[in-house]
Amino acid sequence: MKTRLFRLTVLSLCGLAAGAGDLSFGSSDGNSAARFAWVSQAQADDDDDDDGGGGGSSRGSSDRSSSDTWRGGGNLLDLFRGARERRVVRQRPPARRATHVPGEIIALGLNDAAIQRLQESGFTVREREPVGLSSTEIVKLAVPRGMTLENARQQVADATPGAIADLNHYFEPNEGAASPAPCADGGCALVRTAIGWPDAGAACTAAGPIGLIDTAINPAHPSLKDVRLDIVRLADEEAPESGRQHGTAVAALIAGRSDSRAPGLLGNAHLIAVDAFQRKAGETDIAETYDLVRAIDLLASRNVTVINMSLSGPHNLLLEKTVARVAERNIIQVAAAGNDGPRAKPVYPAAYPAMIAVTAVDRNFRPYRRAGRGDHIDVAALGTSVWTAASIEGAAPKTGTSFAAPFVTAAAAILRASHPNLSAEEIARLVTDTTQDLGAPGKDPVFGWGVLNARELCRS
Repeated sequence: MKTRLFRLTVLSLCGLAAGAGDLSFGSSDGNSAARFAWVSQAQADDDDDDDGGGGGSSRGSSDRSSSDTWRGGGNLLDLFRGARERRVVRQRPPARRATHVPGEIIALGLNDAAIQRLQESGFTVREREPVGLSSTEIVKLAVPRGMTLENARQQVADATPGAIADLNHYFEPNEGAASPAPCADGGCALVRTAIGWPDAGAACTAAGPIGLIDTAINPAHPSLKDVRLDIVRLADEEAPESGRQHGTAVAALIAGRSDSRAPGLLGNAHLIAVDAFQRKAGETDIAETYDLVRAIDLLASRNVTVINMSLSGPHNLLLEKTVARVAERNIIQVAAAGNDGPRAKPVYPAAYPAMIAVTAVDRNFRPYRRAGRGDHIDVAALGTSVWTAASIEGAAPKTGTSFAAPFVTAAAAILRASHPNLSAEEIARLVTDTTQDLGAPGKDPVFGWGVLNARELCRS
């Protein structure tokens, strides 16, 4: 009888401890699926390497040896040693990031009478600027209190025949995780040889100025000193300036001095850079669609030959219309495919037909594991551990589709110089013709038409 009682006591203690251990993993409702999802997400968030290959972190709660632990998370003997109770800490899921300016609609094609009627019905005009591409204005409107954004969008679109209205969506730069290798003494610069990019002494000539829409740029960086660089900031002076890391890196990658620590792909390029971003919440650089449309329009008025947009966001009707109008002006447009992962939905503007959508690969032509995929992908280029300028001075390796796009932008500028009579669409076709086919034969969702091969672009 005593033996049976002792066995029941031990079993009860084990069951009680196991329940306590389960609670330490998540919600109190005992839902094991929810606990597994939470642990899996934690592992995915910890996986921040960017070696370009597949596979992620395998760290997890099962790493410990089963010989000295039990599934409750502690040693069984702790029950008899009076171990202190483990405190359950429940973590809130991260807040979903806003995708658009709250309570705001933007529109193209409204006439003055329509704007007046909208104001009388409760809308407030916050900003309005002329857009040369559309021979009209872009208008930013605050929505009346109590009206849904969809109802407001429809009312604004109906105010003038042919008008386009949408939310004022947010867009972000396409920089990935920090590169794992320090790449001391410019070692990462060697990755350019993988696609046959000419060295800094080669005579690669770009046709006309190159447009860049990005964050702020540090013009005092040694790599950009004496470079033909025009910087235009769209935001008001009192608005927080966007960070300089991303814009400086992209600008130097395209046009950095050939004798600097971060030489550019086109040492003789004339770069017109528009800072369309603002620093939000003290840490995030965000561009509104309203400012992206203005930036594209400004660059089109400066007669650029190519526009590089290393940024991404959701589909927007005004942005779609604007890039289509730019294509009609015979301007080549290049956009990064985004770093939301291979299963993510397509991002824009890269997914618009008028764009050359660029994904990223490493020096061994393996796809960057966070790069977007899809039928809209056109070209792959180097985008991991790309050696380029840091924000203040010196250089550092950068990873993301943001840093793959400039390779294609530079290639398009060179091809435009050597084929001045070709259209933007024909130049885009030439760019894809220079690729090395990888993956499935022909165009595929991972590499597009293939990896950019620059060996025939220009000769020394």
